[in-house]
Amino acid sequence: MKIKNICCIGAGYVGGPTMAVIAEKCPDINITLVDSNPDKISAWNGDLDNLPVYEPGLKEIVKKVRGKNLFFSNEIDKNINNSEMIFIAVNTPTKTKGEGAGMAADLKYVISCAKQIAKSSRSNKIVVEKSTLPVRTAEKIKDILSTHGRKGINFEILSNPEFLAEGTAISDLYKSDRVLIGGDETKTGKIAVNHLISIYEKWIPKSKILTTNVWSSELAKLASNAMLAQRISSINSLSALCELTGAKTEELSKAIGMDKRIGTHFLKPSPGFGGSCFQKDILNLVYLCKFYGLDEVAEYWHQVVKINNYQRTRIANLVDKTLNRQSNKKIGVLGWAFKKNTNDSRESSSIYISLNLISKGYKLYIYDPKVSDKKITTDIKDNEHLIKSKHNLENKFVVCRSIDECIKNSDLILVLTEWEEFAKIKTKKKIIDTRNIVENEVYFKL
Repeated sequence: MKIKNICCIGAGYVGGPTMAVIAEKCPDINITLVDSNPDKISAWNGDLDNLPVYEPGLKEIVKKVRGKNLFFSNEIDKNINNSEMIFIAVNTPTKTKGEGAGMAADLKYVISCAKQIAKSSRSNKIVVEKSTLPVRTAEKIKDILSTHGRKGINFEILSNPEFLAEGTAISDLYKSDRVLIGGDETKTGKIAVNHLISIYEKWIPKSKILTTNVWSSELAKLASNAMLAQRISSINSLSALCELTGAKTEELSKAIGMDKRIGTHFLKPSPGFGGSCFQKDILNLVYLCKFYGLDEVAEYWHQVVKINNYQRTRIANLVDKTLNRQSNKKIGVLGWAFKKNTNDSRESSSIYISLNLISKGYKLYIYDPKVSDKKITTDIKDNEHLIKSKHNLENKFVVCRSIDECIKNSDLILVLTEWEEFAKIKTKKKIIDTRNIVENEVYFKL
């Protein structure tokens, strides 16, 4: 088998950038991203300034390879059948009902993909797990493919988790710390692994391509995100102690980070971690630990999420305290994305802090340079159930078109995302800077 065609199911924050870079580095391979959402595919085929995923450098790559060896399509069955290798890059949200609700990963999209691959395939396929999945998910995918697939067709399952940070996804793909590939230690399994290695070798040094069994690869992603998120929650818990003792969080972070055993990354105070991975993956890890009877280990990691939620509540309470609980006041919220250089607002702390403030009776003026008005409005309305008091949402928030509009209409400014343009804001109004980036004097820094 020679890999001439790749199909990636899921044209989101993982599939889009990953396939764009592979297309750029492997001009001899035709790559098609498919998605069940026609609007998303239309956006990928449309204006380069309005791609559904914002990542620095992504637009330039898509411009170079789109229509040459990178394509976007709604024809899922056709492209599955035409491909030798299929990546699964669909969302794996936390379950909302059934066993493991609130913690375990919901695999309904992965299961749906597996069934569609089985139904559509008329030749041997290499199926690559790109989504973040619980350990031993490959076993379930194999069962589905063998049950629903045609007789005589062989499916090899590989685990190739992504370790991308939103906002730096393209540079992460260009210069990966490591590429992890998990496969079966059978003859056909090793051949499948080598096919994927040959793709990454086009630009990644072989010394950075790590091969493991499937289970180690699946677990590595959950464990990595849990460790990173733990660092954020650790420094945020200490920022609360700094507030009460007079210690400075930035000085503490520097002192801790100079210990080479710890390092400097993920030691910046913030309103809490967000994004599609950290909370979901930690809760999934908690569930797995409980499933195997490791209750103490499960509780340890669960505390990381609890500290994150505490930080969000703490910031909302700080706003309330600063305004002397005058609920008729207006708050300017600068930043909606969970961090800079992305338009992704999934699980952003801005959502939860804003809903808390609306519950307290404040009106919000919200601005983010990359998250759309529609997305901000949807985020608030989809989580309306979190508002603890009855308010007419239409009168409780306004999405602004500029920083100036946000500041002009507000009594207090709350910086929640570390966009560079927020560092230069000038106003005589009180500023609560949860990212410690504002260069001018502010009322409060974490």
